[in-house]
Amino acid sequence: MSITIVNYVTAIVCIITAFVIQRIYLKEKNRNTSVTSLQGIKWFGLAIFSWGVGALVNILLINILDFDTNNIILVSCGVLFSLLNSLFILMSLPSIEHSGKRNLVIQIIERFSEKEVFIIFGGILVMLASVFVLSFSINANTSSNSAVWLIDIPISLIVAFALLNELNKAFRNRGMKFMYLPTIALFLLILIAVIHRIVPNHMAAQLMSLSYWSLIGIITALSFKFLFVLLFTILLYSWKLLAEKEEQQTELAQLKLTKNQLRKDKEILELANGSHLDTIKHLKEDLITRKKKYKKLKKSSKIVLSDRQKEVLANLGIVGAEMSYTEMADAMHISVDGFQAHIYQIKKVLNISGSGGKKQLIQYAIANNLLEYATITMKE
Repeated sequence: MSITIVNYVTAIVCIITAFVIQRIYLKEKNRNTSVTSLQGIKWFGLAIFSWGVGALVNILLINILDFDTNNIILVSCGVLFSLLNSLFILMSLPSIEHSGKRNLVIQIIERFSEKEVFIIFGGILVMLASVFVLSFSINANTSSNSAVWLIDIPISLIVAFALLNELNKAFRNRGMKFMYLPTIALFLLILIAVIHRIVPNHMAAQLMSLSYWSLIGIITALSFKFLFVLLFTILLYSWKLLAEKEEQQTELAQLKLTKNQLRKDKEILELANGSHLDTIKHLKEDLITRKKKYKKLKKSSKIVLSDRQKEVLANLGIVGAEMSYTEMADAMHISVDGFQAHIYQIKKVLNISGSGGKKQLIQYAIANNLLEYATITMKE
């Protein structure tokens, strides 16, 4: 009856827990969580699931097919699921994050791929099984079916020790040293459960009543499984909280870097802006200076003609094309030398030279409205 209760409780709790872990795995996968963490969640879920399936198989064999609890098939199935559980726990251990040195078992696992680990584990299992079968065939008369658990003992102890080591390092790394006691308790419960499996009932009867011995087995079987689930759940959520904290810290650090970069860019822009303003200021000052210089030059280069020179230019504009300089000088009642002196001065002021000087003077007089100063009229 007690074994049936243990199997039902184990099956219900472990399968429900495995389903919840599978949902967590899918959720974290959609969030693009790191591959190592996802693998850890997957293997942890399979370890719990193997316990649940093992309990369902026991229910099927004992309650439905009416197998005896010491039947070799029933015991062998128990060993098989225990080994599967050990394998899945081993595969989940590398995902337990901490800053300490990895356990030797974990270092070995990390050197191989998942496929290679399965092959190595299977090879070790085959060797142990071969030694057991050989030993069992030799001592068939004295061996009990519970001795089949000897195949599982070394692996279970190695896994339990590696689990204890990694859990303690992980909890210490996360400031949760108070979890040392539950992890040690888990190791002791696994150790008691292993011992309970291999000690025959007739030997246990010499120490205590079989009812107490059976009660110890039930308590340890349930306790270490539930404690295992509890510890890994705490570890999972502490990892999740730690990951979120690290993500927030990373985001904060990134924001600080962005802020510092923006501050530097602002300083550079302010310097550049100041430099540009200074350049603009200098350009404005240079432009004002050039304008002043231009005005000064324009003023200094402004053409100033006397009234007589305007009269000479005006007369050239009116009759210059028909009359010679001599004729124009007579018409103006001045000497030819005086007229030519005026022409020479006008050319000098207007910067006119060459053989076409007379024509240029006429064009200048017309273009600058100097004809009004003329004293000679066209002959009809």
